[in-house]
Order: sequence, then C-alpha cells, then structure tokens
Amino acid sequence: MNLRTRASLFLIVPGLSLALLLAGCNKVESLSIVPGPGIELLTAAGQTAQYTAYAAEQMGSAPQTTNNVTGSVSWTSSNPNVATINSSGLATAVTAGYVQITATSSNNVIATSDLTVKIAGSTAGGSGNTITSMIVIPGSQSVASPNQTSQFLAIGTTSTGATVDLTGQIAWNSSSTQIATINSTGLATSVGQGTTTITAIYVNSAGGTVVTGTATFTVVGGTTEKYTAVSILPGSQALSASGQTGQFIALGTSGSTGLQTDVTLSPQIKWSSSIPTIASVTATGLATGISTGTSSITAELVNTDGTVVSASATVVVSLTAAPEPLLSLTIVPASITVGQLQDTGQFLAIGTYSTAPYTRDLTNSPNLAWISDVPNVFPVNTNSGGNAGATAGIVTAYGNGNANIIAEATNPSDGTIQTASATFNCPLVLPNPAGNPPTPGSCYPGSQAAALLATITIYNEGLNTTNWLVTAASATGTPNVIHCGPGWAATGGTGGSVCVATYPITSGNTTILITAPAQAGVNFGGWSYNCTPSDKNGNTLLAPPFWTAAGPNYCKVTITSSGSFPNTNITVGGIFN
Repeated sequence: MNLRTRASLFLIVPGLSLALLLAGCNKVESLSIVPGPGIELLTAAGQTAQYTAYAAEQMGSAPQTTNNVTGSVSWTSSNPNVATINSSGLATAVTAGYVQITATSSNNVIATSDLTVKIAGSTAGGSGNTITSMIVIPGSQSVASPNQTSQFLAIGTTSTGATVDLTGQIAWNSSSTQIATINSTGLATSVGQGTTTITAIYVNSAGGTVVTGTATFTVVGGTTEKYTAVSILPGSQALSASGQTGQFIALGTSGSTGLQTDVTLSPQIKWSSSIPTIASVTATGLATGISTGTSSITAELVNTDGTVVSASATVVVSLTAAPEPLLSLTIVPASITVGQLQDTGQFLAIGTYSTAPYTRDLTNSPNLAWISDVPNVFPVNTNSGGNAGATAGIVTAYGNGNANIIAEATNPSDGTIQTASATFNCPLVLPNPAGNPPTPGSCYPGSQAAALLATITIYNEGLNTTNWLVTAASATGTPNVIHCGPGWAATGGTGGSVCVATYPITSGNTTILITAPAQAGVNFGGWSYNCTPSDKNGNTLLAPPFWTAAGPNYCKVTITSSGSFPNTNITVGGIFN
C-alpha cells in the first residue's frame, strides 16, 4: 500500500490486554483516529488504507486507559463515491477526491480524519474539468503560543462534482504575518498573539479562472503587536484659568497594520504636564487650567518589550470664556487601505466641544451615525443603541475599489450637525507575471463576495399614468416598503413611476410578495416573467387564472444568494391600464 501519512503519536498504556477485556463495561471519554489528517493515496482505484481508533476509557473510579477500539466503533465515509470504509476501519479508494472518515463510539463520541485519493497521473480537475469552488479545512484553528504549527488543507470541487486536494497547488497567504505565517504546503506557524485570516488561491490552468477559500488562525498567548507611534488629539486646547477642564485622547499606531487604537485609558500610557502650576493632567488625559500661561501635555506609551513612544500637545490657559457646544468632528485615520477581501478597518470619530470635556471619542456615541457611500461593498458599523462596547466605525471589504466613510454627529443641545469623512480602500493587484495566481491578498476581479443587499425595482408596463399602485413589504414584514405608482398619493403618500427597495441577502433564498391592490378605474393585465403569480399568502398559482383585471393580484420574487450569478438585482413590471 503506497501511502504517505501524517499521523499523531498515541500512548498505549501497559496492561492493554486486560483493558480490552473490560472495554465493554468502560465509558468512552474521548476518541482518536490513526492516521490523522493528510493521507494521500497515490495509486489506482482499489488501493486500501487501514484506520485505527483509540479510545480514552474510564471504568468507575479506576485510572483512565487508552484502548484500541477499531472493531467496536461505527465507521463512515462522507462520500462513498470517492472512498468506502468497512466495519474494521479499512478504507478503499474508488476515484480521485476527498472524504472525511468518521468513527463513532456506542455512546456517540466522535472522531474524524481526512482521506484524499489522488490517482497517479491525474490532474487537479481531471480531464476537461475545472475547479469551481474551494474550502479550507479546518475553518478555524488555534494554538496556545508562538512557534506552534497547524496544518490547513485546501479541498476543491470540480465541475463534475468531484473533490480534490489542492493543498500543494495553490498560493497560501496570511493576512497578518505578525500573528502567523503559512508556507506553500498549508502549514501555519504562530508568531504573535491575535487572529489572522488564512487565504488559499487557486487558478485553473484552462481559462485562468480563480477560486478562493479562507479560514482563521488564532494564537491565544504570546506577545501582542507593539505600537510604533502615539498621537494626541487635539494638538492644542485653550482653557480658562478658573479650573476649566479639557480632555485629550491618545491614539496608538500598530506596527504592521498602521491601524490606530484609542489608548487614552490604557495601563501602558503615562500622562504628564511640563508646567503643572499652569495646567495639570490626570491619568485619564483630562487637563485642568490653573493659571495663565502655556504648558505641554505629554503621553508616553510603553510597549510590552520596554520600548517607549510619546507625543505632546499644548494647553494655553487664559481668562477667556468657553465657546459654544460641538465645534468640529474629525475621523482618524483619514484613510485605511486593506489588502484582502473581508478585511476590516477601524475608524474613530473625535469631537471637539466648547464645554468640558472638550475632546471626546464619539465613535460609539448614539448621537453619531456612520455612513458608507458604497454600503453594498464597503458597509460600516454604527451604534444606534449607544452601547459603549459596540464596534462602530468598522468597515469591511466585500469587493475591490474604495468608499467614502462619513461620520455625522448631532449635538443634542441644539440639533446642529457636524460631519467628517475618510476613505476606505481595497485595491486590485493583478497577477504578475501573467498566468500566475493573483498576488495573495489582492481584491481581484471574480473574488468579490456576494452583494450584501439585493434591489427590487418596480415599474408600470401599461398605459395608466394616474392611479395605479404596487406595494411590497420589507424582509422582516414591515408593510409598504415599496409603494410605487401615483395611486399611493390618494392614501397620503407619494409614489414614483419607478420605485426601488433593498433587501438583505441571507445564506438561503428570500421571497418578497408584490401586491397590486384592487383599485377603481384600474385594469390589471399581468406581471413580468420574473415575478411568479401567487395568492395573498405567497403560494404559487399552478393553474389559470393567474390574475384578474379587477384585482387584487399578487406575485412573488425570490432573491437567491448562491450560484455563479446570484439573483440580486430584479426588475418587476406590472401591466396597468
């Protein structure tokens, strides 16, 4: 049997023969399979591989034992068309592909391993086949500390439905090499504390189409990434000598990503004033005017390795009175660029006020709204609930290009609004040289995630221009999200001749019911082909009549999120005369 295996080492305890005699009375606590993930069968169909199951078993208060239970567990193959497995754990290759082998004990303890059948001389997709999709397994892994490794596998699905192991034929990438690296065989090595995205990129030799798969790799322990710079906002403040206070905010810049984090209250930071008799500053960055003059406020940020970065701002103390409320709004940083689909970037919104505290972090304020001008590709989180622990200001990349990110803050005292803007970019990096896989981390064409929202457009194909009406509810059932047509004006609303509404795309299909109410003087003549006639409950009408001239009439639109061409932009025409 020509096998290459990567197996785990198991300890077989002394006295195993006695333990086997008592196995029927023991309780299986855990189950393991040898060999572990990564078998590669290189010969023809009919080749076999023996799996062995070991159970950690407990009998009453006796010490736990490790026993060979191969013959007493239930063996299954996830795809018998690729490989079968019998009750003795003997797997037999059928054709090229990938399967998961599962062993289940009598008390439903489960263990799994992977079996990849790669027939000698075969190509990834087989003769005339192409890879249409790919997954990375496992979808997530974690290790305790730096310098530990974990193996990822890339499993592709061909145009015929077969599965193949592509692990050694793709470009692997880690979104943060400060957290983990990954080599050409899919072996990830931990570097520092945090979570990174592992991406696999495969290019079909015929046609050059690209498929990708992603997973996450977490390093629980170790050293966090250090800060390379710190800045203070605002750069200067004017305070009254009567004890007026002003808040400074410190932003730390991380080394590899360049992202900025609010470290004002971090235990790693120390605040100080150059002339405390003019202006003092607390451990939270709150400065107080004491006497006329100028003082420098300094923030020193100490990294875990002992290195220090610092920045200073100026406080001018005088006898002037405080100005009016919210004066300005700033987004930091002014621009974020990411290099991989579904990467995120954190923006912070900093407001300058006329009353203490003069500088405030408004990122998660309920009085601040975050807006993206391309929400279907670069959505941004907002925090309408006012939860201080929320993650507002985070933008996610679902395609390539750029977006303007806008923060809009409302002053509760007088309703005035201050705005600020920044840019978010996910650039396209083409393959170089031609024919090679796209540069790992590139937001390249064809790799975009599905749109986050679907749009439904309604219009009238008939001749009526005075009183026709169409309505549709939201995805959550809110009525009349769509209220299209001049007939809506009669009920107190306004309805255009062409109406558009957006609906969230879920992992399955979403059905939207379109309604043409009965209206005096309106004759209905049918729906366009892509809106299925139905009853008022959304049940498909299987036989005529599919509509009546007097109405009411209904049809349903199905939003699909899967397939090569998801149905996410739908135009529905109704004939009103």
